[in-house]
Parts: sequence; C-alpha cells; structure tokens
Amino acid sequence: MKAKSIKGKSPEDIKKSLDKSMVNGYRPTLAIVFMSIKLDIDAVCALLDQHKIQVFGATSSGEFISSDIGEESIVIMLLDIPAAYFKLAFFEAVDKDDFNVAKQLGEEGGQTFPNAAFIIASGWVNDIDGEEIIRGIEAGYGGDAIIFGGMAGDDQTLTGPMVFTKGKRSTTGLLGLIIDLNKIDINGVATCGWKPIGITKIITKSEGNIVYTIDDQPALDLVMKYLGLSLSDEPMNNTVFSLGAYYPLQLERENAPSVMRTAMLGNTADRSLVCAGKIPQGSKVRFSLPPDFDVIDTVVDDCTQVKKEELQQADVVIVFSCISRYLSFGVMTREELERVNEVWSAPMVGFFSYGEYGKSKKGKHEFHNNTCCVVALKEKTT
Repeated sequence: MKAKSIKGKSPEDIKKSLDKSMVNGYRPTLAIVFMSIKLDIDAVCALLDQHKIQVFGATSSGEFISSDIGEESIVIMLLDIPAAYFKLAFFEAVDKDDFNVAKQLGEEGGQTFPNAAFIIASGWVNDIDGEEIIRGIEAGYGGDAIIFGGMAGDDQTLTGPMVFTKGKRSTTGLLGLIIDLNKIDINGVATCGWKPIGITKIITKSEGNIVYTIDDQPALDLVMKYLGLSLSDEPMNNTVFSLGAYYPLQLERENAPSVMRTAMLGNTADRSLVCAGKIPQGSKVRFSLPPDFDVIDTVVDDCTQVKKEELQQADVVIVFSCISRYLSFGVMTREELERVNEVWSAPMVGFFSYGEYGKSKKGKHEFHNNTCCVVALKEKTT
C-alpha cells in the first residue's frame, strides 16, 4: 500500500494537489478526509469521486499532516488499497438508538470479512454516548473487535460535527471503514499520559453524561474551584458555557485503567457539568495535573511499544487526538505529533476530535476523552 498526503484551504487547492499526485500513474482507491465544516464537503467528495476514489470523511476542529497543523483547512491521505480489501458503511442514527445503529455496522463487518477491523468516525451520537457505539459494534460482530476512530469536530463551534462519504453526510451519522485483517495488519493504542492528582471523589448524582454533584457538592462549583476560576471570569451569554481549558476527570474502574472524561460545558442554572462521555452515578473520579513533557513521553513510549510488539512497520498512520489536548498543550501539540510520527516514519494524517475510540495499553477497545488514539496500517505481503 502506498500513501500520499495532500492538503489545501479549498476544493480548488485539493484539485491541484490531487492532479499532481496522480501524474506518475498513482491510482488511489480510498481517501481519508478530515476538513473544516466551513468548507465545501460536497465539492471535495465529488472531486474524489471523479477519480473513483472512495471517501472516509469527518469534519474536524483542526487537522494535520504529520506535525503540520492546520485550521479551517482540508487534509487528505490517499491510499491505493485494493478495493476488495475494504468496505465503507454509513448509518444514520436519527430515529434509532446508538447501540442498534452500531450493531448494524458490526453485522456488516462480520458479513463482509470473516476477520474484520473497524476504523470509525461518528457525528454527535445521542448524549455523546460513544460507549454504546463500541458495545453495538461488538454485539453485531459477535465478539471483541478491533475498533479505532474519533468523534468528528466542528471548529469548536459546538453546532454539530459531520461524518461523510459519497452522497451522504450527517451530524448523527456513523461511518465505518471495514478492513480485511487477512490482507491488512492494523494495530494501535489509545493513550493520554495525564497524571491524577488529589484524593478520589465520588459522583453522587449523574445522568448519562451530565454530572450534578461530586461528593454531594455541585459539580460545577467543585470543578471551578479546582481550576481556580470564578463564574465572573467566564464570558457568558446564557446559562451554559464552555469550560475552556477542558481539564479532564479520570474515571477509575475495577481491573482496568482509568478512562478520561472531559468536562466540556458548565450549566449555571443547575450547577452541573456536561461531559464528553457517560459518568455513571457512584463512579470514582480524580482530577488531572496540567500537562507537561512527561505526558508526551508516555504517549510516545506507548506507541513505541506497539511498534516493537505488534506492528514493526506501517504504510500509513492515522491519529485521532482530542481537541482538549490541543487546547491544553498549546505549542507542545506539534512536538507530540512530530515524535509520534517518528515512531513508524510513515505518512501520517489526523484531526482534533470530540472523543476517541481505541484500545489502551492494558485495556480493551472503548470510548475516550482527552486521549491521543494512534492506529497504524500495513498491507500484508502475499
């Protein structure tokens, strides 16, 4: 498999780069497309379709080729995978629950290939419940499945991210790239590197992804106190406002690594937190230390371990990195991406997401926040 990356600020830019990439007979069959929701999705899909290139697409909150980060732009990774080795599947979740929509994707994967893996992108699923997506795919597939991916972004406007492919796009869609594991090796890791701080606290009242009280105190007040902020510091036009820095909570579990849960929004009316993922009532949580270079070291070490033990070489690397990491890391983000890229030294594409799907080093495939999800692909030799 040969991978080539192109980028631009408009469909016209992409056309020029695409034509240039195909001059010497290169004929890609699949395009991994991450782009700003403000740009013309239909025009990009139509352009790629003219060359019979299938599209796996998601809108983003910033996108990158290797460590070159762009905003309100388009990045595309072109792949010449034989068409028989993969299948795209798109499902709409408007009138169905997330679990059963994802179950359809899992069933499709199992029917398409006896040994399948899934790279997925989702819009805004109901109540931001990415865990139901994982559970549904596994139920439909009939057991544990390899699942990596990200929840689409929307340039941090919180108006509705989209996933898309030829002729289809939706803010509540689920897009799956189903891959034949007998032909393509896939491995990766969901890693964050954040360190916990302070004592364990209990979620004393929650519903879905909304946390009302922590240790019987209003959740918003407790988090604002931890951040050293007051409500007067926050510009608000209504009762619900962004928490900005996105300092994450670490959700502790029995016999499994902690999973990150980002407090995205605060509600001044009921003093609750809206988190990017479910936090069940009774859960144990801890706050996290602000990021430093040790966080990057942990991410790179985890990727290096995957390379050493699972997949020594890669044709392409895809990264789904949480937007809250970008906001928290600032200029350190570029170094993290650069060092991750150096692990396999393969073409790399990615975007900043609203949630990540993947497997932690000692865990199972699940839904994450504030995490860097890295997946590497390598075509098998025959």
